Amino acid sequence: MAKPIRKISSRRTGRIRSRKSVRKIPKGIIHVQAGFNNTIVTVTDVRGQVVSWASAGTCGFKGPKRGTPFAAHAAAINAIHRVVEQGMQRAEVMIKGPGLGRDAALRAIRRSGILLSFVRDVTPMPHNGCRPLKKRRV
Repeated sequence: MAKPIRKISSRRTGRIRSRKSVRKIPKGIIHVQAGFNNTIVTVTDVRGQVVSWASAGTCGFKGPKRGTPFAAHAAAINAIHRVVEQGMQRAEVMIKGPGLGRDAALRAIRRSGILLSFVRDVTPMPHNGCRPLKKRRV
């Protein structure tokens, strides 16, 4: 006689869990990439996995307004607000790029209530740079 087939619990019968697990992140790294056209703020945990991010473009700024300090301030507030809810208390800040939003983003991070262990400028600097263009002949 054949054995009865056991019914595997389907989604309707089983408990439905939310797919996103809310992680408690006590410490993280905040990366600010400030270009002339946009400012991107990315918050990662200590292992480098992205927890939250925002840019001036995602905050609703269009065109040349994305490169302004006000847009960078708004992007930093949006990115940090999500991780403060998850319990982040301490952070390190890495700032990259020559844009106008550098100082405004850092000011917003300092006012958010997160304790900063250090602020590091990681802007890449060329040691010798690219080969220059050939001399122009007219």
